[in-house]
Amino acid sequence: MRAVLQRVSEARVRVNGEIVGEIGRGLLVLLGVGQGDSEADARFIAEKTACLRIFEDAQGKMNLSVEETGGAVLVVSQFTLYGDCRQGRRPGFSAAAPPELADALYRQFVDGLQKRGLPVATGIFQAEMAVELVNDGPVTLLLDSRKEF
Repeated sequence: MRAVLQRVSEARVRVNGEIVGEIGRGLLVLLGVGQGDSEADARFIAEKTACLRIFEDAQGKMNLSVEETGGAVLVVSQFTLYGDCRQGRRPGFSAAAPPELADALYRQFVDGLQKRGLPVATGIFQAEMAVELVNDGPVTLLLDSRKEF
């Protein structure tokens, strides 16, 4: 499972021009589910997202998590995180999970954040979405449940 975390002062996602998910200060998470991902991957990425200390404390150091700041999370499904651009001029997406598995693990990730008490907004799985954000910092980080950091 892969996630792009962006620290934001605000973010929203629209489908057909209508806002379907919106947050103030917190994290925008673009979430991709890959072939072979499992519930363990969803739990790992959810915990890492909730606990990663990327918000500034009173001394200006990245020392607080989204949980500790009372921030919210906007989660948007993003199968293109598994796009393979190494050959040719068009990305291949064979490493992305099939929609049924991806949707189930996407929902499990969202549920894992909500169980931690975080306010969570979402896009609509498999919809054409327009994502708007104000990146704070800017801070953008990549998580991959299959890579050791």
